[in-house]
Amino acid sequence: MFSIKKLAGVAAIAATGLVLTACSGPSADNNSSSSPSGSSSAPAPGSGGPLKVAVVTHGTSGDAFWNVVKNGAEQAGKDLGVGVDYFADGDPGNQARLIDNAVAQKVGGLVVSMANPQALQTSIQNAVKAGIPVITINSGEDSSASFGAIAHVGQSEGLAGQGAGQRLKAAGKTKLLCVIHEAGNIGQNQRCDGAKQTFGTVTTLQVDISNPTDAQSRIRGALQSDPSIDAVLALNSQVAARAVSAAKEASSKAQVATFDLNADVVAGIKDGSILFAVDQQQYEQGYLPIVFLKLYKENGNTIGGGHPVQTGPGFVDKTNIDTIAPYAQRGTR
Repeated sequence: MFSIKKLAGVAAIAATGLVLTACSGPSADNNSSSSPSGSSSAPAPGSGGPLKVAVVTHGTSGDAFWNVVKNGAEQAGKDLGVGVDYFADGDPGNQARLIDNAVAQKVGGLVVSMANPQALQTSIQNAVKAGIPVITINSGEDSSASFGAIAHVGQSEGLAGQGAGQRLKAAGKTKLLCVIHEAGNIGQNQRCDGAKQTFGTVTTLQVDISNPTDAQSRIRGALQSDPSIDAVLALNSQVAARAVSAAKEASSKAQVATFDLNADVVAGIKDGSILFAVDQQQYEQGYLPIVFLKLYKENGNTIGGGHPVQTGPGFVDKTNIDTIAPYAQRGTR
């Protein structure tokens, strides 16, 4: 059995945000699954039997952010000898069905992102009733404990939005466009609301991340119709690249900031077209839940004391981009 002492050490290292082992880059397929050898039945705590965990997120195919979450979960599985199956679907109904399937297969642990908590409530509570420990990640922090999850790992979106708003205000910006790219995702609304609390004048724009050309067109139109907008806050690294292009097309003075990292954002920070990125270190959102479930199953440990385990917000700008860029390139930031 992977020793408890060694496992606790891995958890401590992972929680500091250090990368344990390089893993596959961001070209990983979001909708694929990975399964290190192990039984699908849940082991008894302390038995030393193989643990099988299902990770079910609301990520969409090709989303670089969720590829990094997947990389973290799969690397943790390799490091700890845990079987990890990763599934993703942006439709809340389909995501609920994926959770139901994992429960039917009697997995030993479940990791779920909750962009739309109410749509997943019954499925998650059924998992808890079946004796399957659940850890929520990324979104749905406010509903996690009430649904019966043993922990939540992620970033408090309202606080992250407040931090972004503060930075934009300090940069001298006066009117902000906040771009929401997933309808019904409560975390994105919380980000924009947080920015309003610290920045001031904020308007929101709804786009569809699955139609990037239209998203760029809508951002361009908003900037053309209101030349007083001098800042754009994207809530996704892919949308950020579209916002940069839209501002150029509109001959707008607006500067772009964003949540999350990818290669385009790294390049944008370096060349000055992106002011900063709010980094929630999503690799940890994939990695840490596997560590926590292993400890829970083998040693009865819990984490957080009823409070979320925060992976962010961190901020990446010109002062630290050279340090972070290699990690983003290999798919761990």
